[in-house]
Amino acid sequence: MLAFGVLAFTEAGRLQEDFYCQSCPLAEEIIKNLTWEHVKANPTVPARLLRLHFHDCFVRGCDGSILLNSTANNTAEKAATPNLTLLGFDVIDDIKEKVEEACPGVVSCADILALAARDSVSFQYKRNLWKVYTGRRDGTISRASEVSGNIPSSVSNFTVLKQNFAKKGLDVLDLVVLSGGHTIGVGHCDAFSKRLYNFTGKGDQDPSLDPSYAAFLKTQCKSLSDNTTIVAMDPGSALNFDNHYYVTLEQHKGLFQSDAALLTNEDARNIVQEFLTSSTFFGQFAESMVKMGDIEVLTGEQGQIREHCAFVNFLSSY
Repeated sequence: MLAFGVLAFTEAGRLQEDFYCQSCPLAEEIIKNLTWEHVKANPTVPARLLRLHFHDCFVRGCDGSILLNSTANNTAEKAATPNLTLLGFDVIDDIKEKVEEACPGVVSCADILALAARDSVSFQYKRNLWKVYTGRRDGTISRASEVSGNIPSSVSNFTVLKQNFAKKGLDVLDLVVLSGGHTIGVGHCDAFSKRLYNFTGKGDQDPSLDPSYAAFLKTQCKSLSDNTTIVAMDPGSALNFDNHYYVTLEQHKGLFQSDAALLTNEDARNIVQEFLTSSTFFGQFAESMVKMGDIEVLTGEQGQIREHCAFVNFLSSY
């Protein structure tokens, strides 16, 4: 059995618990209630917001830069190829509007995204699955050119994934547990169809992929050029946040090459085994989400509190 360290977080970096208790005491309640309304209306929202939070934190830290629109002078992160399938911006915009009505200029878009991601995933259990420390400020820079070098790719091998995470202060344990976010949501065929039709460039199939699962995927994704069809990342459990991802991974049914890569390293493989126990996964996921939510945050006088999440407050070139 692996010994997972239990971290006593009273504070995550420069963030803190209940940051808005004086300046906007109803902020977290407003965010949770609105998030839950959106989840009730659309059960795919948790996967959307969790992915949005992840993509935000891995580029320039958790500063809400993923939410900014492109301008005449700049192509923003959301326009980069790895981010073109991101969804959930409308949910964040709706929540931001209501929070601004209650407390103008107080609550950052970065904090709203972090809280809404947690609240949406937690809706299934009606309790918070991890703590969100707050006090983030919003960034004013968002560049599409910075995305590909920071967002882990679905075709990455274990070495590249480990390097991607290490650059953000995250270790192999964090890599394996945060990959468990793939227990909810869908993947587009073009993100994994090479494994079905042209794995080594010779028209072959990835031998590490379960043959029966590969046959099923071919019925959904009929060619390498299909970039619109979607497939559940965790077959049979795509709307339930649980540890089932690791069960399917053990069966060699991980959808992406980056999923399968976790079984190519002994340490990561051992952690996968540990996460076959549900309580172990949930406990460590909570810790790793706190670590991820603290990546390169802006606090104090840094950045700004954006009035609208898609735009910086003042005319400027970013």
